[in-house]
Amino acid sequence: MTGRAFFRAEGEAVLLFVRVTPRSSRDAIEGVTVDAAGEARLAVRLRAVPEDGKANKALVALIAKSWKIPKSAIEVVSGLTMRQKTLRIAHDSIAKILRDVAEAKGGSLS
Repeated sequence: MTGRAFFRAEGEAVLLFVRVTPRSSRDAIEGVTVDAAGEARLAVRLRAVPEDGKANKALVALIAKSWKIPKSAIEVVSGLTMRQKTLRIAHDSIAKILRDVAEAKGGSLS
């Protein structure tokens, strides 16, 4: 993959770069994808509609449930109204979780 990895460390937290597809038939983390700019992102499908913050809340809930971390540890820091979002995740086990995702989905750790 070219460009940056789909996540990077930021102090005690991790920034996670996500591409959301709202109004999907199911909620699912699809894996790592590369966008048109050559940047790696975690592809996520959500049933929620992108209005009144519903998709953002669904995204946080899905990540929290899938990775067994509290919702309070996850914050949408950019892209509130866009498909491409950046999440800040402050949790002790997040680095291991993301390494596992990268290895399983062919992602990059650079």
